[in-house]
Amino acid sequence: MSDLQPITNEVLNRLPARPGVYLFKGDSGEVLYVGKAKSLRPRVRSYFRKDSGQSIKTQELVRRIVDLDTIVVGSEAEALILEANLIKEHHPRFNIQLRDDKKYPYIKVTTPEPFPRVFVTRNVRNDGSRYFGPFTSVGPLRQALEVVKRLYWVRSCRYNLPREAPGRPCLDYHIGRCMAPCVGLQSEAEYQGMIQEILRILDGETDDLRNEVEEKMQRASEELRFEEAARLRDVGRGLETIAREQRVHRVLGEDQDVLALARDGDHAAGVALRIRRGLLLGRETIRFTDAGPEEDSALLAAFVSRYYLGRGEEGSLDLPREVLLPLDFPDRAVVEEVLTDRAGKRVRILVPKRGEKRRLVELGGTNAQNALEDRVSALAFVGDRADEVLFLLQDRLDLKVVPRTMVCFDVSHIQGSETVGSVVLFENGAPKKAGYRHMRIRGDWGNDDYRSMAETVSRYFRRALDESDVLPDLVVIDGGKGQLNAALGALKELDLSQVAVASLAKKEEEVFLAKRATSLTMSRKDPALHLLQRIRDEAHRFAISYNRKLRSKRTLTSQLGEIPGVGPSRQKALLKHFGSVAAIRKASPEEIGRLQGIGPELAVRILTYLKV
Repeated sequence: MSDLQPITNEVLNRLPARPGVYLFKGDSGEVLYVGKAKSLRPRVRSYFRKDSGQSIKTQELVRRIVDLDTIVVGSEAEALILEANLIKEHHPRFNIQLRDDKKYPYIKVTTPEPFPRVFVTRNVRNDGSRYFGPFTSVGPLRQALEVVKRLYWVRSCRYNLPREAPGRPCLDYHIGRCMAPCVGLQSEAEYQGMIQEILRILDGETDDLRNEVEEKMQRASEELRFEEAARLRDVGRGLETIAREQRVHRVLGEDQDVLALARDGDHAAGVALRIRRGLLLGRETIRFTDAGPEEDSALLAAFVSRYYLGRGEEGSLDLPREVLLPLDFPDRAVVEEVLTDRAGKRVRILVPKRGEKRRLVELGGTNAQNALEDRVSALAFVGDRADEVLFLLQDRLDLKVVPRTMVCFDVSHIQGSETVGSVVLFENGAPKKAGYRHMRIRGDWGNDDYRSMAETVSRYFRRALDESDVLPDLVVIDGGKGQLNAALGALKELDLSQVAVASLAKKEEEVFLAKRATSLTMSRKDPALHLLQRIRDEAHRFAISYNRKLRSKRTLTSQLGEIPGVGPSRQKALLKHFGSVAAIRKASPEEIGRLQGIGPELAVRILTYLKV
């Protein structure tokens, strides 16, 4: 309904007696409550009956209702799904609120691609890829990724291989993290074989794989392929580490989810334990805000509904055969029907009373109690580790490759004089001083920052091409759109348009990209932005320090140059020997006169001029 209208008996009598969802709204049109019903008319009418024994919370809701919307659906199951999605969209204040309703990370393997990628994502889609997770604790996520990154040559770039490919391998190839399938140095069959091993690791199958790796290592050693044998030895050690971790997390059972609750007055917490192939792979925690007078069954119903149905199709990607709960709730049969339909297999929702399944429910309850007692979230993530920030930056800027090597350019001058350009190099998120460069701008453009930036970029990359250096994965420009365009123009002249470039403007910390019409504004708390700011500030510091050095030298030489008989070569000899004009002032005529080309007479003249 678009116009507000009072909830009269006439309005209530017109409601359909069919399954659907109802939305109660307040005087400003905000959604106060979302509910579902097997039959809308009697369910909605029940709120407006007098002497119905309603809770204080429900009485306050009814007092605030000024409008009503209904959505008719085909079945009670469809109503349940729609209710969960609408609650997630509107966050109505009178519905049970679940906090920490965030997207947890998954490991994604893009199996439909000829050369699949393996990376962390929080966006789960039905795109044919394999997803492993959610990971809600640091250990399993970090360990799985470390094995994949360190022991296997998985590409980190985003090229659509083999149709789209670079002209040369990136840094990952040179540091031994990729075999460069992008330029044909690794076959698709060899790459796919490696991916199959990774999938088995992520699935928890390490025992058989460890035996296979041991056999391959022995064969490689007998055939004198020692480098390959050493790699397989490291793979075996990594698999052994994972096997030990799996033994720690092994529980009885097969593919199960265990959902449990704990509460203390108005505070409540829910925990979902994810068990696959008998291994405890993850724990997801939510908290209820203001649980208040709600029954445990109502809290559990909200938890189950939101956990499985409020995620859209994401919830159907890795459903277990059994969901174990501590108690029953009214919509259990409907939820079971929906999950079975989505999974394409029978999914049972059970409330075990004894045995190992009951033990798992009790384990879930212990975890929920721990989460309730821990006010600080137990779900820690790998925040600012170098690799993760680089992957985050790749995602933010939509880069083809992980920016393991980044260079940043800055230009500095004082009112158009002593214009200098600086370049700083970062590798794996850290400065590499050996790669720093500075240069005096040759062009006579005064304070034209754009032309100075173009010259700096051009000279740097021309030298890199002449010396066959590995090109950076990302170029960062200190400045806005104008500086970015100047750098892009310089790269185009060198036929290097494929190099990724971004600029960072100081005032609003806006990021400008070549293929984006508008600026990209990142959260001030974003670790990826912090990395860009760090390399930008370092380039600025380096440029300023070189500019000051030139200005200091110019001041010194200009003072000495005013003395008759002291030309450039004598100025250089004096400064080289004494270090500064102040030191020359303190020297005796004999000390100065002993320098080659400066006799006693000129020494006295120098001191006379400097001490005036």
